[in-house]
Amino acid sequence: MMRWGNSGQAADSFYQVRPDCSQNVPSTKFKIKAGKTLSVRKWHAAFTREGCLDIASVLSRIQRGGVHPAIRGEVWEFLLGCYDPGSTFDERDQIRHRRRMQYARWKEECKEMDSHVGTGKIITAPIITEDGFPIKDPLVLLEATSDTQGTSTSSSGVEVSDSTNRVIDRQIIDWKLTLHQIGLDVIRTDRSMVFYENKENLSKLWDILAVYAWIDKEVGYCQGMSDLCSPMIVLLNDEADAFWCFERLMRRLRGNFRCTQQSVGVENQLQHLASIIQVLDPKLHDHLETLGGGDYLFAFRMFMVLFRRELSFGDSLYLWEMMWALEYDPDIFSTYDKTGAATHKIEGSKPKVKSIRQFGKYERENMKNGANDGDGPVPISVFLVASVLKGNSPKLLQEAQGIDDVIRILNNVNGDLDAKRACADALKLHRKYLKKMQGKKT
Repeated sequence: MMRWGNSGQAADSFYQVRPDCSQNVPSTKFKIKAGKTLSVRKWHAAFTREGCLDIASVLSRIQRGGVHPAIRGEVWEFLLGCYDPGSTFDERDQIRHRRRMQYARWKEECKEMDSHVGTGKIITAPIITEDGFPIKDPLVLLEATSDTQGTSTSSSGVEVSDSTNRVIDRQIIDWKLTLHQIGLDVIRTDRSMVFYENKENLSKLWDILAVYAWIDKEVGYCQGMSDLCSPMIVLLNDEADAFWCFERLMRRLRGNFRCTQQSVGVENQLQHLASIIQVLDPKLHDHLETLGGGDYLFAFRMFMVLFRRELSFGDSLYLWEMMWALEYDPDIFSTYDKTGAATHKIEGSKPKVKSIRQFGKYERENMKNGANDGDGPVPISVFLVASVLKGNSPKLLQEAQGIDDVIRILNNVNGDLDAKRACADALKLHRKYLKKMQGKKT
């Protein structure tokens, strides 16, 4: 039997970095530790003969030491609500088959609107004008299928198809306008990884984001989504399974990407962050307000991509699964399943009474203190960002003379953040905040 010892086994081999990029990416702190990390053996032992999962034992392991990389994909499907832990093997097979068929239908629908979808090609230049004329720009023709239909030249000098090819449907025009934006982000996403040297993996990422942009027309595609989707491609071999994992993640985060002329989507979380720092570190809050940072927009990136830029690829996955285990609600599958694809999670009363052990530690604290009322609990990510600010409070108070200094100090966190310690600090801040807020009510 392999004994890892206290220091644990490095997990770098699971997410290999290109040799020419090794100096430019943060080192991975996550270690596979016997007795702490959810192992392949413990994962398989957590299922009954019929396939029902003992989610309580799984959450306990993940909260102690994360998930072994070999089983991450299948564990995440439960953490993100793709499957109910009370379901059987047969029931999950049926759900998986149904979802794969649904994804294939959506992908085919997208392919009918744009022939590049599903071909292994990635669009990196506009293919349509704002008023619906297909563009015959040479940059696009390099990646487009050959087409000999007539063209004309627009006033900008870009060749466009004649009016017979014009797209009239506004939703289709808006979707096509995002395809090159998706492509530009995809070719920059996690390019330090050996995994993405395979162009087929890049095209999978582009296809999934293109399909998602079509089915969730309210949000569409926004920068940052490729960072959230990329791990799903790495962890799950089947493209449809990766899509559904990403779609479930977006249930939690899509509100961050809904922007209007009046507000940014992540504004609610920034407001929660401001309230937390004001209560737990009023001196820091006052200093940030004096510098013009009272809106906390300097923390925007941490919320949008969940610390992907502050951590190595492996450590960001470790942080995510710990967050999801701490926040886990056993009714997540039934809640999502009732709402359909690409919609909000419905807040409200639990459909069934579950054992308290089946809830994550963070969720249990919220239930105990009545913090799930109203719009639902504040996501643990808010307390994670708060813990980063608290940890850098002395430096921010001493060195920050302007918002640029605040951003510089927080950028220096890159590679130094410890995922497990950050989660532990977030839980402490959460308890402290709830206690102070309860004190104010009495």
